[in-house]
Amino acid sequence: MKSRKNIQILGFLFLSILASSCGHKEEKYHSVNDRIKVEGKNYHGTSISSEAFLGDGEFVEITEGEHTFLIPERKGKIKLYACIECHSKPLKELQGKVIKKAHWNIELNHANSNTMNCATCHNSKDMNSLKSITGNKIDFNKSYQLCNQCHTKQFEDWKGGAHGKRIGGWAPPRASMTCVNCHNPHKPHIESRWPSRFNTQTEKERK
Repeated sequence: MKSRKNIQILGFLFLSILASSCGHKEEKYHSVNDRIKVEGKNYHGTSISSEAFLGDGEFVEITEGEHTFLIPERKGKIKLYACIECHSKPLKELQGKVIKKAHWNIELNHANSNTMNCATCHNSKDMNSLKSITGNKIDFNKSYQLCNQCHTKQFEDWKGGAHGKRIGGWAPPRASMTCVNCHNPHKPHIESRWPSRFNTQTEKERK
């Protein structure tokens, strides 16, 4: 009889503790989502902006899927653009002529020769543009669309901001490097490097 009474007392204490732990006070919530929902009612965005940190560079606004953001303007940085200044005739008519080889220093090390050559990406009918494997014209500023044909996973990550380098900061407006800002399109592999070492001696001397 006494043990049954003890069990009842313990049960009552347990229910009391359980009820008090679920008791709602202003500063307590069932979950993080509840807290965000309640405390976020009066949140109307932020005035923080990355615009001041973008520098004097030229940018192009693009929209890929649900993502709209800025990328560096590319054509203005290509030394030999516009291509038709030299490529005034089709490639077949230019071959064999005694002319200076403008691209003599470019070595294609992207895929094997059975898979890729210059004409895989460059549009022989319109040298001022690139072309997809299906023959669609691609603007030099949107060369990432070429990369997307084979590197789909990396492209999806890049669109969402998980791959590549952000310019300025994480506050809007978003500006991101493109594939060719970090990878040489003719030799895209980035060699392994040792991480930079933190120089503790220099840091001590500064203090």
